[in-house]
Amino acid sequence: MLKILKYSFYDLMRSRWSYVYFAFYLLLGIVLLFLNNDLSKAVITLMNVIIVLVPLIGTIFGVMYYYNSKEFTELLLAQPLKRSSIFLGQYLGVALSLSMSLILGLGIPFVFYGLFESSAIWDFSLLLFTGTFLTLIFTALAFNIALSNENKIKGFGYAILLWLFLAVIYDGLFLMTLIMFEDYPLDKVSLVGTMLNPIDLSRTLILLKLDISALLGYTGAVFKQFFGTNFGLVISFIVLTVWVILPVTRIVFKSKKKDF
Repeated sequence: MLKILKYSFYDLMRSRWSYVYFAFYLLLGIVLLFLNNDLSKAVITLMNVIIVLVPLIGTIFGVMYYYNSKEFTELLLAQPLKRSSIFLGQYLGVALSLSMSLILGLGIPFVFYGLFESSAIWDFSLLLFTGTFLTLIFTALAFNIALSNENKIKGFGYAILLWLFLAVIYDGLFLMTLIMFEDYPLDKVSLVGTMLNPIDLSRTLILLKLDISALLGYTGAVFKQFFGTNFGLVISFIVLTVWVILPVTRIVFKSKKKDF
């Protein structure tokens, strides 16, 4: 698996899209730091970009890499290699290369701006941490979609639909549910509903860490009471880890059952 991971990683590192992805975050960090003298404000702006863009890029890259390397994958399947090692190696290669582009692209300008001497270092670290988790999650979901659909058009369509649902539609449905049942105690429902969406969970963690939960009103007070504690933070990271483990487990299961 390590050899396949290494090949996939270096293959993507040679791709121009990886450099574009890295250059985008590098330029974004430089521009934000040029326009904002306060690192905390730059982190807030970055949150709005990362929460939406990272899942989208992870989804598209995951599906695109699977379909483009399908012939090579079939060649590997003819070798005495475990199927799980092949697909897990490819998945980790894609996810780690995207994560490295994100961390280096944003980390370099912030470090040169004096991040280690600023109090915003923990907020920025949490931002990169959640961004890495979202990359791992949505790349795994993309591989699941590609494995389940031989047709490229259907695969890309389902992948975009998944991102659109979790990034936009889910919030609308969740808000409508809270409004419709506002006369009932919905504290626990709100917490569970947030954990069922990795994008919402990541956004909530960053907002609470930046101490601007007051903008969320009563819901923000409820979230701060739970997610703002050390116990809530640990539970949140456990939930994000589960969001990674479940689709990765399905990749292994699906790859063993799939007829190539």
